[in-house]
Amino acid sequence: MNTIERGTGRTLLLIHGLGGSWRSWSTILDSLSAARKVIAVDLPGHGATPAEPDSGTFDGLVGSVERYIVDAGLAGVDVVGSSMGARIVLELARRGVVGNVVALDPGGFWRGWERTFFRITIGASGRLLRTIRPSLPALSRNAASRTALLAQLSARPWALDAQLVATELEGLSTTRTFDALVHSLATGPEQTGPAAASTGRVVIGWGRHDRLCLPRQAARAQAAFPTAELHWFEGSGHFPMWDMPAETVAVILDSTR
Repeated sequence: MNTIERGTGRTLLLIHGLGGSWRSWSTILDSLSAARKVIAVDLPGHGATPAEPDSGTFDGLVGSVERYIVDAGLAGVDVVGSSMGARIVLELARRGVVGNVVALDPGGFWRGWERTFFRITIGASGRLLRTIRPSLPALSRNAASRTALLAQLSARPWALDAQLVATELEGLSTTRTFDALVHSLATGPEQTGPAAASTGRVVIGWGRHDRLCLPRQAARAQAAFPTAELHWFEGSGHFPMWDMPAETVAVILDSTR
């Protein structure tokens, strides 16, 4: 897998969400790497990492990350995940592969109509972005169009950095496994726990204004991982590292110290 490494100290592994890349962490990467050695990966089929035969499934991505951790000699590493990546780190916690865990707005806890809501809304977003891809740089520079395109993912999309938005939308529009992963996530089983006894501290963070993984799902996540602590990001949408970067850094560093 393509990775970037920054900083020194105990290692912290960052796992991005669907359609993202290591650049999804750009708002907090410098602050984290000032205190820790940070490794951020591009999941298979994302960023600069080629897809593997099973990279269009959630289980396939989990297997790829688990093999990377073992092969890199990182067993017991502290991990942070966002969205789909947050579900990946919770699954790794269940398997006993990792140390301390921070899961930011994890997928995998939707039920009933929430599954359909996820599949239709995020699927439609992916199709729209592929259609308007040539216009994405210009649209990202305009506060009104940023707001329209990212209203489901950010509590304050108009305030986001234009380059961050352009990079994320480009990634969403070019991830070839996007539709397959949406299907896998929407139709697969609900995420189960608990964390293995060897896993360290587990903290689940959730944005109060998350319009993709709805806040009501946080209770299910905590029920599946009963030893986990729940932290609410009061002013955030689906990506706390975008909407509340300083608080996100503080939560991560405190949870993995």
